[in-house]
Amino acid sequence: MLAVQCKMARAAIGWGVRDLAKEAGVSPDTIARLERGEELKATTIEAIRSALEVAGVEFIPENGGGAGVRLKP
Repeated sequence: MLAVQCKMARAAIGWGVRDLAKEAGVSPDTIARLERGEELKATTIEAIRSALEVAGVEFIPENGGGAGVRLKP
């Protein structure tokens, strides 16, 4: 998951940094660090990604048009 994908995902579901942090079980500072592009442990990124997926976000891999997100139907 890229930093920009995290930001786009939060915007799509209307979550702030604190909302995502609570759902992922991490601190708000951890979310901010991810969104600044800092390196985090793989398990931390997976917890954040999982929380977003449970909330209805689908991650789109880069396929020539750039990585992105969309809401699940």
